[in-house]
Amino acid sequence: MKIRRKNKFAPEVFTQSLNDIMFFLMLFFLIISTMVNPNVIKLMLPKAAAAQQLQKKQTTLAVDAEKNYYLDRQPVSKEELQSKLEIAFANVLEKTVLLQVDQSISVQDLVDVLAIGAKLDIKMVMAVKK
Repeated sequence: MKIRRKNKFAPEVFTQSLNDIMFFLMLFFLIISTMVNPNVIKLMLPKAAAAQQLQKKQTTLAVDAEKNYYLDRQPVSKEELQSKLEIAFANVLEKTVLLQVDQSISVQDLVDVLAIGAKLDIKMVMAVKK
């Protein structure tokens, strides 16, 4: 008499859900890796008795629809704009100008202002509405 079973027990590992788990792990690490900034280096900087302060100045340049220029709310002609900017940023290391330009101004007028800023090595930032 044979009492043995015909089917032998074979252990199985169900891998249907492993595909989903691996996909979510891969997606998680891809998202996290884009958020990490690799250019950050933590340093312990030495201390000094006197520290040099970086001078930073921000000036506002507004141009209205009639092509009137205003440097910090003071009217300025286009011809004297470059000299006024040179005077305003005489001893400043980080030069920044906030441009407030009317939407009806032509692109050429905007490029002329940006060229003056590029000549004087001034960072120009355009103000816009939401």
